[in-house]
Amino acid sequence: MATLQRRLAEFAAARNWQPFHTPKNLASALSVEASELMEIFQWLTPEESARVMDDPGRAPRVADEVADVLAYLLQLCGVLGIDPLAALDAKIDRNELRFPVGKEPGADV
Repeated sequence: MATLQRRLAEFAAARNWQPFHTPKNLASALSVEASELMEIFQWLTPEESARVMDDPGRAPRVADEVADVLAYLLQLCGVLGIDPLAALDAKIDRNELRFPVGKEPGADV
């Protein structure tokens, strides 16, 4: 993860893009890329969406958009000083407390 973040930072630095890589701009770009990923799935049925990676026309687009989302997320984390894996680990811990097993809807029926 750190290696990828470093590569992304070096890529941006080589092109003098750092002035544009503000938290606001990176969050906006992340939202745009997530929307482009969602667009691929927009009119698919649940069954079609489960098989999207079997479609040679869609699979590369999905992979590219996932990469774009991850790239902007990692760049945003780098600018803000967030360790994305530690943040995710802490969030899972909080969710385990918020949503204990056996408390899901219909569990007591």
